[in-house]
Amino acid sequence: MFTGIIAAIGSVSRLQEKGGDARISINTGSLDLGDTALGDSIAVNGVCLTAVSLGKNNFEADVSAESLSRTSLGQLVEGSLVNLELAMRADTRFGGHIVSGHVDGLGTITDIRSAGESIILHVRLANELACYVAEKGSITIDGVSLTVNDVQTNEFEGNIVPHTQQETIIQQYKQGSHVNIEVDIIARYLERMLQCGKFEAGQSNNDDSLMEKIHDMYDGEKTKPSSGN
Repeated sequence: MFTGIIAAIGSVSRLQEKGGDARISINTGSLDLGDTALGDSIAVNGVCLTAVSLGKNNFEADVSAESLSRTSLGQLVEGSLVNLELAMRADTRFGGHIVSGHVDGLGTITDIRSAGESIILHVRLANELACYVAEKGSITIDGVSLTVNDVQTNEFEGNIVPHTQQETIIQQYKQGSHVNIEVDIIARYLERMLQCGKFEAGQSNNDDSLMEKIHDMYDGEKTKPSSGN
């Protein structure tokens, strides 16, 4: 489990094909790996990977064919810069939102413009993802926790403050860039609960009961231990 607060910018030092999968080697830059162990989870551009080899300033991870096809990791080359975040600790501040590291799909940057010292991003999503995005809700772009400013059909807008620009790879984005998108985990669980008949249409108008169930689900996710992929 992650928070969407990027800890460092790393770079790809090697990509090795392994059948349909791949092994990726990452130089971690300023990321402190002092308390990281083999098998720990590290998010790379928002994708939860399991460290299979560790050095002082680098690690290796295996990337499945599924992850290569559904995320931007398949587009990386040697030298590519990546956002890095270690798995969330229970004794640290929760500065972003609940991020699982399980990318839902790719978005496309359609527009970038300045707004004072900030920049405004417009991102187009596949139609099947757009329904999970809500104004003033949370979304993750390449592992970065953002607040949605506005939603128009299958596009949304987000504001990037100067600090986030400096500490992430967002500064490299241009029109047409592909980015990893993870929608709010609560929206995914609500949809699944509706599919399973937990909330029947017309069953009850008790909003308090619905909110209690949502809060219970949310609290359970916050206490769930993280696991590697």
